[in-house]
Amino acid sequence: MTAGGSDLPAALPARDPRGHKGTFGTVLVVGGCSVGTRRMIGAPALTAIGALRAGAGLARLLVPRPILEAAITIAPSTTGHALEVDDNGAIIPHLAAESFDRHSVDAQSIVIGPGLGEAPGVESLTLRAVMQMDAPVVVDADALNALASMPDITRDVRARAILTPHPGEYRRLADSLSIRHDAVDPTTRAAAADALAQRLGVIVALKGPQTIVSDGHRTWTCGLICPALATGGTGDVLAGVIAGLVAQFVPPLAFLRLPKRPAGKPLDLWEATCLAVQAHAIAGQAWSVKHKATGGLLATELADEIPEALERLRSPN
Repeated sequence: MTAGGSDLPAALPARDPRGHKGTFGTVLVVGGCSVGTRRMIGAPALTAIGALRAGAGLARLLVPRPILEAAITIAPSTTGHALEVDDNGAIIPHLAAESFDRHSVDAQSIVIGPGLGEAPGVESLTLRAVMQMDAPVVVDADALNALASMPDITRDVRARAILTPHPGEYRRLADSLSIRHDAVDPTTRAAAADALAQRLGVIVALKGPQTIVSDGHRTWTCGLICPALATGGTGDVLAGVIAGLVAQFVPPLAFLRLPKRPAGKPLDLWEATCLAVQAHAIAGQAWSVKHKATGGLLATELADEIPEALERLRSPN
């Protein structure tokens, strides 16, 4: 299937009017960096805000201890948990894996990667996320680079995963898998997304003008172009929106083999990702119209536009 931006594969389901924060799912965001003098605090916070703006009931941050309070200050509607670090601020790998297991156990979706940086603890966390099978995981940013460095990537990825690379991150992953498609050329971007999705058995959202979403069999192209989105932090918001929709509307693994999906969980991962990408683009365009500008968008402003953008995709029933 190849479709334009207005030809979405599904409508966004209605929310249960009697639902509560437990009904609408918990998103765990694993990210942030405190190595040496380097601080990356905003990325995981923006991802958590994106998940909440998409309607998730709860968002949790799992970030290095030195930046935990700052991250919660940016996203005060979240709860926060600390990753233990060494004297240089680097994540301690074995303790990171233990923290991940403890705090992901009841999450309905996970985002791994925003602002994580590069260190052995990042690889440990990424491996833990993609090997677990309980919750769908959005693999973003630095986790994509960590994934590309793993020698047994095709065997390690067991999770129901959504990869969200921009062309540079795609290239590193593709090189590690000997995939030769061009992720920049508009005539080959769909084939590039398809190839990576097929090789790893994942959903790929290949970002850029007219983002492409593929599960290796179905391919959808967002028909909307919004230059205002070409700024730092908007990809973090997208990762959160994807995870927020997955937490709300994609059934748990235990239900996938049943003939009928549970009430309120009618979407699959590919459909949820397509809807998130479309809403993200609509939100960017809405900001541009409101401000009569094609640049200057802040990621926090983009997140504020997400609820109204999603309502435009909502099923009337």
